[in-house]
Amino acid sequence: MRQIVLFDGVCNLCSAAVQWIIRRDRTGQFRFASLQSNLARELGFGPSSKAPDPESLVYLRGSRSFTRSTAALYIAKDLGGWTQLAFAFILIPRPLRDLLYDVVARRRYQWFGKRATCWMPTPQLQARFLDQGEAAPQAHPRT
Repeated sequence: MRQIVLFDGVCNLCSAAVQWIIRRDRTGQFRFASLQSNLARELGFGPSSKAPDPESLVYLRGSRSFTRSTAALYIAKDLGGWTQLAFAFILIPRPLRDLLYDVVARRRYQWFGKRATCWMPTPQLQARFLDQGEAAPQAHPRT
């Protein structure tokens, strides 16, 4: 099963989260693309998509997609180890989880800063970034 994380490439918090995932992803199961990429637009996410407000985190897992707090929790689960314990928060109703998520998401540039351009992976990591030339996967239904 291929897992793809779409993230806000100009957000310092989001870029740090991607780097955190990479350090813990010992099997290399996760692939990444910025929400500003053509790939994100082709998949129906990102600034030029028809989505009302592009989420700051999208997780494409197999044939399903997750957004906001649900995306973060499934990523933690799929990383395994101690991070999968965070998945217990899935028991909290999604509107409550997303309320907290949205507070941070709305203020992420103010609190953590913003880059003028998307974060660029090192040459060793470029193969894990789909907006570096890999073909786009099929679109996913939102969950």
